[in-house]
Amino acid sequence: MLTTVIGAYPKPKYIKITDWFNAAGGTDTEHPTKFYNNEIKEMGTKAEELFQRATIEIIKDQEECGIDILTDGEVRRENYIHYHCRYLEGIDFETLSEKVARTGNYKCWLPTITGKVKATEPFLVDEWNINQKLTSKPLKITIPGPMTITDTIANTYYKSDEKMGEDLADAINIEIKRLVDVGCKYIQVDEPLFARKPENALNFGIKNLERCFKDINDESVEKITHICCGYPDKLDVIDYPKAPLDSYRKVSEDLDNSIIDTVSIEDAHRYNDLNFLKNFKNTKIIFGLIKIASSEIETKEEIISRIKDVLHFIDKEQLIVAPDCGLGHLSRDLAKTKLKIMVDAAKSF
Repeated sequence: MLTTVIGAYPKPKYIKITDWFNAAGGTDTEHPTKFYNNEIKEMGTKAEELFQRATIEIIKDQEECGIDILTDGEVRRENYIHYHCRYLEGIDFETLSEKVARTGNYKCWLPTITGKVKATEPFLVDEWNINQKLTSKPLKITIPGPMTITDTIANTYYKSDEKMGEDLADAINIEIKRLVDVGCKYIQVDEPLFARKPENALNFGIKNLERCFKDINDESVEKITHICCGYPDKLDVIDYPKAPLDSYRKVSEDLDNSIIDTVSIEDAHRYNDLNFLKNFKNTKIIFGLIKIASSEIETKEEIISRIKDVLHFIDKEQLIVAPDCGLGHLSRDLAKTKLKIMVDAAKSF
């Protein structure tokens, strides 16, 4: 049974970038992108060396834990959405606009779309090329999806989220084609907004997600989407806003009928009614079995029990074992402990 991680990994302390996992509140939270360029400048000429050192450590950790499909830990990113947006034409990081985001969960100042969104120069290609050479295992690239970017950015240009999503998808598609051309086989477009706004996902979100993978005809390329249901702003918060419990069910059939090969869902923080898994007849499932915002360590027996529950609804060959979401809230030691137990449980099947 294959194992993977979703995206983010704990940043080492020597990577001094304010991100959404370690924001201290106040100005940090209200201005989630404001400090990034200055923080990179403060790292000086050693910035690239430090990022590479961190990436080596992160990949080695995952290998030691036995993970099959790795990521670079998103170590260069202040958050997985805005990092990508910095490389798109039409998005202004100097013009910040106040916006309520994540269906009302928080209010902050966000970069603003002031013109037509277009792709610019390649940026993930070099990162993937360099990082893939650090491991013999496949390295997955993670990209924010159109609907999720739309919710996490301000806009003074587009008249509708659907049209904005189309242009974002076209820009993402260009970068995905570049990645495919250099040999990247696992490409994940994250769309947590599918869980928070399933009606929009059905109306235009899944269509725009498919648009991201337009003309990707290489059958060896795995087209993945990750749909998280939400996590808190710090570790061990129990009562925090989550997406509606039936969201996965609502979007499951349309996703199974789409060109997406693999759908990644959360289950560890809040168990789902697994009947919806029966709707995935053509699609693999990355299933979340580790809480990523809790210091509680899952037992091997707990994980095995939940995997058995899942296998009542889908075949073993469809299932890929993973944490719920990115691991940025956890310490490095805690992340490794949880991953090792997860991999050990997966190897029992």
